[in-house]
Amino acid sequence: MIPVVLACAWGILASLPVLAFAGRVEATRRARALAAGNGPARVPRIVARSRRTLVGRVAAGLWRARRRRRAAEAVRRDLPVAVDLVHVAVAAGCTPHQAVELAARFAPAPVAAPLAHALRAVALGRPFDEAIGAVAAKEPLLAPLARVVRTGAATGTSIGRALTRLADEVRADARRRSETRARTVPVRLLFPLVFCALPAFALLTVVPVVIDKVPF
Repeated sequence: MIPVVLACAWGILASLPVLAFAGRVEATRRARALAAGNGPARVPRIVARSRRTLVGRVAAGLWRARRRRRAAEAVRRDLPVAVDLVHVAVAAGCTPHQAVELAARFAPAPVAAPLAHALRAVALGRPFDEAIGAVAAKEPLLAPLARVVRTGAATGTSIGRALTRLADEVRADARRRSETRARTVPVRLLFPLVFCALPAFALLTVVPVVIDKVPF
């Protein structure tokens, strides 16, 4: 009976961080619900109202940094798809402008949105070269693709080989980043292993033996 009670007590203690995290997630969800009507790039109102305090400023900074990091990861993940779309379009005989239109239409949203914004600027009269250059300035991860497209549009030369090399480079970079994240998995598993699995194993195996050996 005592081992069961000890195991239950340890399970309750181990679940407290999980419950606290769930509470923070729920609070974040409610804060976002209160911020209805704001754009996705704005800080929720509940955080913006507390900017005068140190905690509010730190929370707002962390929130923005997290959004920027996630946006950069999404662009980096979907960049090979956009490069392949531009490459296929150019190989099929499309101009750089038409290739960018194809990528803006069929590429994933994190990459397609900046390209679509550039095309809207071109439709309003901005030169194609300047619009693509603005994409590179706004989103540095798209700078290599923008540079290749601008070169093809300015010189009229084929950019197929350059796009092939670029596709190989972005895929190699994605592979390296995936391997780096995979190497951090053992470190991330250390906390649940030390504070959850090992104590539970001790409570279910070692503690009963010790209790049986102790005379009452």
